[in-house]
Amino acid sequence: MKKLVWIILAILILCSACQAKTTLVTILSDGQVHTLKTTQRVPVKILAAAGVSLGSEDRVLYLGLPVPLNDELPEAAFYSLSIRRAVTLTIITPDGQRTLQTSAATVGEAMTEAGLTLYSSDLLDPPIETPIMGAITVNYRPAGDIVITVDGTQIKTRSAANTVGQALSEAGIPIIGLDFSQPVETAPLPKNGQIRVVRVAESVALTEKAIPFDTRTELSADLEIDQQALLQAGEPGLGVARLRTRSEDGVQVSQKSESESIVRPPQDRIMGIGTKIVIRTATVDGVTFEYYRAVHMYTTSYSPCRSATPNGSCSYGTSSGMPVQKGTVAMVYSWYLAFGGDKLYIPGYGYATVGDVGGSYPPGYHYWVDLGWTDADYQPMEGWTTVYFLAPVPQNPVYVLP
Repeated sequence: MKKLVWIILAILILCSACQAKTTLVTILSDGQVHTLKTTQRVPVKILAAAGVSLGSEDRVLYLGLPVPLNDELPEAAFYSLSIRRAVTLTIITPDGQRTLQTSAATVGEAMTEAGLTLYSSDLLDPPIETPIMGAITVNYRPAGDIVITVDGTQIKTRSAANTVGQALSEAGIPIIGLDFSQPVETAPLPKNGQIRVVRVAESVALTEKAIPFDTRTELSADLEIDQQALLQAGEPGLGVARLRTRSEDGVQVSQKSESESIVRPPQDRIMGIGTKIVIRTATVDGVTFEYYRAVHMYTTSYSPCRSATPNGSCSYGTSSGMPVQKGTVAMVYSWYLAFGGDKLYIPGYGYATVGDVGGSYPPGYHYWVDLGWTDADYQPMEGWTTVYFLAPVPQNPVYVLP
């Protein structure tokens, strides 16, 4: 009898163990909380029992993580499930626009689930970590491969920058000083991905340069007329020339001279020309006279029929109207303008008046006086002699000989 009792008790205990356990489940869906007790551990069956439907892109979360709909949940005394409904995700790229449904938690997760491979250099707006709380639009610019050639090396990277300059900055290679890029910084990224950074160096060399001085004359009341003396010695100036040399990637590409700076200006050489008139007395050929200047000049002789005329005829007239005779002398035109009418004394010839312009003077003899004669008393005189300019001094004396 006791044996029978123990057998019945064992059977009851076994039947009690075989009965399914009932678990309390809460489901958060669409802002509502559903509570039920169920023996089910498969999410899709639990939701069916609770009357909660799922869209094709919706997902079930357990302990904050997505779970497969058809896999049993681990044994637990209590289940808390939540439903994440799919929303519209619009992706705008340089190649166009794409729209899809997603229940991903973040922008990055949704993009990855959409089959897009994301890189840290891609541009996403909003950023990759942005939670998806509802319908959302994402501007997506995928980075492209670029090769930056700089300092003799090639750096391979990726960039979604709008311009070359931005891409270089991202790569830690900013344009500094005179450096430049090809394409230029403001240009969009090149289709071939090739960017070159050119390092530019400029050096300036300073060279000294002597600046020649000029010579000028000044009238000096301390010197006698027709005397010259050095009043101030000339001194070269000093200039500094700037030579700018430009190199690109270590190769000289240009060299040019820039403006010259004058460190020390030149000092003119100044020659003084005397203006002090001293009346002197001289006796020449037994004749005594007073004079204020004496000039060494070359003399020749001419007479009316010995003068050169265009048609070879005799010329009895002079520029001043005086007759061609002894006592009338001719000079070159500039001297005639300066001394026309002045009185002279010429050794071997005597007193004379500047009254004519010489037709042509011997080459090299600018200081020249042509002595007038009549044809009857003509005497040839040629050679250097001292010509005395007689007192009184003209009202406006010529200080500088023509």
